[in-house]
Amino acid sequence: QVQLVESGGGLVQAGGSLRLSCAASGRTFRTYTMGWFRQAPGKEREFVAAISRSGDVTYYTDSVKGRFTISRDNAKNTVYLQMNSLKPEDTASYLCAAKTWVEGSPRRYEEYNYWGQGTQVTVSS
Repeated sequence: QVQLVESGGGLVQAGGSLRLSCAASGRTFRTYTMGWFRQAPGKEREFVAAISRSGDVTYYTDSVKGRFTISRDNAKNTVYLQMNSLKPEDTASYLCAAKTWVEGSPRRYEEYNYWGQGTQVTVSS
């Protein structure tokens, strides 16, 4: 069992930045593909970014490319999401997730086995 705990959310003005962190329990963090998803009220869960087990491959949804950066520190069992140039439409609860299988798409939330509780990001205009 893996426990994921997100932190770093908050209220920020448009154009500002936030850095989200997700700390994982256990000694097998380096074997998981890690992803960030977001969900706004009344909307479906949306893929934001993912990173391979070694950190050498990253994936982004088009709306955040060039603004968000996902990274990981396997020694600290932590994955990060640096968010710059934030927009009001980025407002959502951001959830961290771990995917144990190598196969499949890191963009599909159905592929992930473990989820955090989420951290709220609110961007004011």
